[in-house]
Amino acid sequence: MIAVNPMDGSSVLATFGALGVLAVVFAESGLLVVGFFLPGDTLLFPAGVLCAASADQAPRLVLWQVMLCAAVGAVVGGQVGFVLGRHGGRALLARTSKRGIRDAAARAEKLLARYGYGKALVIGRFVPMVRTVLHPAAGALGVPTRTFTVWQIVGGLLWSQSLVLAGYTLGASVPDIDNYLLPLVAVVVILSLLPLLPLLTEARRARRDR
Repeated sequence: MIAVNPMDGSSVLATFGALGVLAVVFAESGLLVVGFFLPGDTLLFPAGVLCAASADQAPRLVLWQVMLCAAVGAVVGGQVGFVLGRHGGRALLARTSKRGIRDAAARAEKLLARYGYGKALVIGRFVPMVRTVLHPAAGALGVPTRTFTVWQIVGGLLWSQSLVLAGYTLGASVPDIDNYLLPLVAVVVILSLLPLLPLLTEARRARRDR
C-alpha cells in the first residue's frame, strides 16, 4: 500500500506526477475546507524543477503535462469554488470553527474591496490560503459570474504557469538545484505573501485608532 501525504508536495509528485498537480491545484483553488491545507506554490515550483533535465539526470516529469494539469486544476477549481460560494458559501464560512479559514476569508473580502474584482482575483491567486477562500468568497459576495470567470482564468493561468516555468528555468540552468529546493520554495512563499502587507498595515492602523 502506498502512503501519500497530500500536504507534502514532494510526496504527491513522487506518487502521482502531473495528475497529482491537477488534483491538488483543483482542491486548493476551489474546495474550501480541504484545499486550505494543501500545497500550491510548494507543489508547482518543484514540479517545474522536476521537468528540467540536468547533466546527470533526465527529466522526471513532462513539462507540457505539468503545465496542462496545473492550468486545468487552477481554472476548473476556481470556478467550482465560485459556484460553491454562490450556493451557501456565507453559511459555510460562518459555521467553520477554524480561525485560519475565517481570517483568510476576511483578507479575501478586503482584497476584493481594496483592489476591485479583476485585480483582486489575479493578485489573490499568488497569496497562500487567501486563494483558497477567495473564490468561494467571490461567489458569496455576488461578484458577477462573467467578471469572475474572465479574471479567475487570467489569474489562474498566470499563477500556475509562471510558477511551473520558474521552477523549470531554474532547474535547467542551476546545477544540482535539488540541493537548494527547500530554501527556494521558502523564498517563493515569502514573496507570495507580499500583497498582504497593505492589508495588514491597514488592520494595525485601525486597531490603534480604536
